Amino acid sequence: MTKHKQFFYNKILTKIGASLAKYLIQPVRHYSYFSLENKEVLESHLQPGDVLLVEGNERISTPIKYLTQSTWSHTAMYVGDYTDPKTGKTFRHQLVEADIVLGVIAVPVDKYSALNTRICQPVGLSKKDRQALSSYMIKSIGMKYDHRNIIDLLRYLIPTPPVPSYFRRKLLVFGSGDPTKAICSTLIAEAFQSIQYPILPKIVESVDHSEKLLQVRHHSLFVPRDFDISPYFNILKPELNKHFNHKNLQWSDGYDNAETPAH
Repeated sequence: MTKHKQFFYNKILTKIGASLAKYLIQPVRHYSYFSLENKEVLESHLQPGDVLLVEGNERISTPIKYLTQSTWSHTAMYVGDYTDPKTGKTFRHQLVEADIVLGVIAVPVDKYSALNTRICQPVGLSKKDRQALSSYMIKSIGMKYDHRNIIDLLRYLIPTPPVPSYFRRKLLVFGSGDPTKAICSTLIAEAFQSIQYPILPKIVESVDHSEKLLQVRHHSLFVPRDFDISPYFNILKPELNKHFNHKNLQWSDGYDNAETPAH
């Protein structure tokens, strides 16, 4: 395919993807909410550079969660306070994320206070490291979402195909490869790689086979669950930090009718 035809082909797919994005961001009818991490809890525990995993309730969440065999379909990074360079207005407790319609944007923490979330905290970062991560994400605000990604995801909405687990990660390596466009996990992976912080690096042997070395994995290969299973991130569950005691819980009588087992 010539460069001219490739450009034309990419342009068409991008336009189609942008149109589909508006459909795919619509919420699903049924969503089970279990998280107790409301706005106040999230704001009091998140630190700049922390990754917030989200179990999305949108149509696009379904294929992502299937292909990654994970609860998590979206990622965002907490940056703290953000000052809009155009208006000079400062917004507190902000996340930076790649939205499939709006591109890379800053949003308040309470956007996800009604969804199931998980806080992943990188270990051992200095204040300078956290500032560098936040700055990287903030400088990315305004980038477009790579809508080529949407075309590939759409194939796995209905019905969900029996894709072997070995291929699932590769199926998420989509997009045009344009560095001015972003996908949520890719952007965050790039931020951590900019300070040489590991997420899930490959382990290889040195040339003389005397030691094990870490090898950088390409940022396009990362998916939301990688921050969950990474050995370099602590999983923070705020409820357990409040001297949790199951004996102090208040229970209602009976069962939820929808979950009562049949006899």
